[in-house]
Amino acid sequence: MSRGYSEDGLVQKTTIDYFKYNLHWNTAYAYNTEKLGVDGTFGRKNEREVVLVKYLKPVLQKLNPNLPEEAYYNAIDKIVENNVSKSLIDINKEKYEMFKKGVKVEYKNNKGQIEESTLQMFDFETPTNNHFLAVREMWIQGSLYRRRADIIGFVNGIPLLFIELKNVHKDVQNAYEQNFTDYKDTISELFNHNAIVILSN
Repeated sequence: MSRGYSEDGLVQKTTIDYFKYNLHWNTAYAYNTEKLGVDGTFGRKNEREVVLVKYLKPVLQKLNPNLPEEAYYNAIDKIVENNVSKSLIDINKEKYEMFKKGVKVEYKNNKGQIEESTLQMFDFETPTNNHFLAVREMWIQGSLYRRRADIIGFVNGIPLLFIELKNVHKDVQNAYEQNFTDYKDTISELFNHNAIVILSN
């Protein structure tokens, strides 16, 4: 089968092109091309990282200006936190509330006094103030296994969208039974922040 009619060429590329040309998202292809490191392709230090701090921190600074660096780093720590003692659905609910209401952080002001602020992660009023990135074929390393997601949609560096695509001649149920279910077990961290799952052929 030629690449043009493969799952990659026919389905994935068509989908990513829609994000790029119709929705005006930034797009990238990561399969065996991603350079890890703070100065790497997406700023990930390793494949375990599912939140792209490279894009998250500038948005936190833009939406919540004039705070000390400590406030932004404390917010990032809370956003990326993965509490292994909680179920995936409980973690996801907590992140959802954080996305809507903001993340509360404590920090020292320039007088050395402890202050508290609630930092916003998304601009719901002006969508163009947010950063949108759709990445094809990104490797995610779980506690035991490594998986490659078809498309992950990051908004301000947070993986809100997961897309699993099958070729047109395959039953879309396979995307649920063979891929999505497996990914929830093997790379569950990816779904801590997830808001939308799309399974399609």
